[in-house]
Amino acid sequence: MNLDFSSMPQYTQLFINGVIMTIELTLISVAIGAVLGLIVALMKMSSVKVISFIGSAYVEIIRGTPLLVQILIIYNGLPQFGIKFPGFVVGIIALSMNSAGYVAEIIRSGIQAVDPGQMEASRSLGMSHSMAMRYVIIPQAIKNILPALGNEFVVMLKESSIVSVIGFADLTRQAEIVSSVTYRAFEPLIIIAAIYFIMTLVFSRLLSKFERRLRSGDTR
Repeated sequence: MNLDFSSMPQYTQLFINGVIMTIELTLISVAIGAVLGLIVALMKMSSVKVISFIGSAYVEIIRGTPLLVQILIIYNGLPQFGIKFPGFVVGIIALSMNSAGYVAEIIRSGIQAVDPGQMEASRSLGMSHSMAMRYVIIPQAIKNILPALGNEFVVMLKESSIVSVIGFADLTRQAEIVSSVTYRAFEPLIIIAAIYFIMTLVFSRLLSKFERRLRSGDTR
């Protein structure tokens, strides 16, 4: 097998566009997923059985079905009911909903890890349960789970490549375009594999640095 990367530099802009779209899609999806995950986590922890059931069912369904199937349901299934979204919106919806299922469990474990005495102390100061959760418990939980949320971003950065199946112009889709033009399948894939590796490595290093700063802040 002969590798030939000589024609690849002329498609640099396509790869750059793919990187930008991939990072943009990941950032938006993880941000929305974090908000939705917080809501689902609180629902799952609710004392109202119906609400708790809905939260638990959401987590189980999302975590128990493939991301690819979830994307295809939104992209191919919903149009049968007259609901159609462009590829970028489909990617955000699917990735956000998927991320929320995992973030909900991260947040739930973070809330449960907070010392129960914090809630008791807050209630003794006259706070309602919701006020204590909003101003005392959740801020502490968020600080504890920030590293896990960072890991979720790295995971989602890689998993976002699956949106290429619906034609979204992410990094993987750009490699498919280059491959179809140059008739070289291996070289574009090697390039995007290297790009994904570099991106995940950079974000992982930044995450590790952030974790160390958090720990050093706690010791002061």
